[in-house]
Amino acid sequence: MSVGFAQAQAPTELVIATVNNGHMIEMQKLGKNFEAANPTIKLKWVTLEEGVLRQRVTTDIATKGGQFDIMTIGMYEAPIWGKKGWLQELKTDAAYDVNDLLPAVRSALTIDNKLFAAPFYGESSMLMYRKDLADKAGIKVADNPTWDQVADLAKKIHNPPNVYGICLRGKPGWGDNMAFLTTMVNTHGGQWFDMSWKPQLESKPWKEAITKYVDLLKNYGPPGSSANSFNEILALTNSGKCGMWIDATIAASFVSDPKQSKVADQMAFAQAPTAATPKGANWLWSWNLAIPAGSKKVDAAQKFITWATSKDYIQLVAKTNGWANVPTGTRKSTYASADFQKAARFAAAELKAIESANPTDSTLPKSPYVGVQFAAIPEFQAIGIAVGQQMSSALAGKITVDAALKASQVAADREMKKGGYYK
Repeated sequence: MSVGFAQAQAPTELVIATVNNGHMIEMQKLGKNFEAANPTIKLKWVTLEEGVLRQRVTTDIATKGGQFDIMTIGMYEAPIWGKKGWLQELKTDAAYDVNDLLPAVRSALTIDNKLFAAPFYGESSMLMYRKDLADKAGIKVADNPTWDQVADLAKKIHNPPNVYGICLRGKPGWGDNMAFLTTMVNTHGGQWFDMSWKPQLESKPWKEAITKYVDLLKNYGPPGSSANSFNEILALTNSGKCGMWIDATIAASFVSDPKQSKVADQMAFAQAPTAATPKGANWLWSWNLAIPAGSKKVDAAQKFITWATSKDYIQLVAKTNGWANVPTGTRKSTYASADFQKAARFAAAELKAIESANPTDSTLPKSPYVGVQFAAIPEFQAIGIAVGQQMSSALAGKITVDAALKASQVAADREMKKGGYYK
């Protein structure tokens, strides 16, 4: 056998950077099916905690480091990086059926009609509540509740230390407390930046929304809310201690699972609450697979991404782990499946939430940015982190809401000037 022939047979190794949550860990396990079907490709996984993943892939792509052949990126990065020419356009075939992707998710990953990332799973936000407690209080929760109705229900079902009326994120972070709070501000008629890119953090809608949030959690929330994020509240909800929770639709599959939740059969679902406007009340997020622009292994990477985000992959997960455990929020065909509808009683509410989100029109006054619960500009990470810390301090009672918003406005203004948006 000649040397040249031996070299030609060396398998292509794809290094995949991903986040350490359940759906991705499953993708890693099922990767052996892909390798069996594609013997010339080997998969190598780098699985990281969300914050670390963001840092590593951002550094790698900005410096053209070439460490990763496939990156797991959010809906925040995809349009920014696509616009900068940092990502390969994804080419899909007829079998992939790109028109089956949910329009809200697909449009957020598309720039100038080019798809730059393929959604692995998507989510919006929703209200999850204990129907037994609402029934006992004599309250029928509407499919589209208002924030005033939510406050009323929280008051009536609050019975500490057994049950807290409402649980909401308080832990600081642009994708943490600020993901939730931005939707609350949106529906109160607010926005991050006006059309001249000036931050709007001391506007009336911000003051109303943040005051309502702080009062709600102070009066009817669990102690220590300023440190609670998704996982902490999930544990509280599953142990029966939260009467209500507004968060990612992905949580619905966990709180309605009797293996995880003590109150699984009591949980019911509605849309995220609205106030002055329905715009931007439900967030929109997806974790997506993308290929860095300088990649030397585009064909193999395309092949893997097509496999992992296909209809067939969803069927494979369903066959392996049951329909209740498939990655959701990406394809119309998943929601059209009778098996999925039967396994996931939150399916209709989740789909409605995702379809109602519009990243290009999520605020009542016109805004210059794309994104529902974030603004897709590079400066937003720093701004969101700074503001998140102020909001967490206000929630903990260390500073007033007014002082927190004033400090937030100063921090945002400084970043935007530094970014050259205005002088």
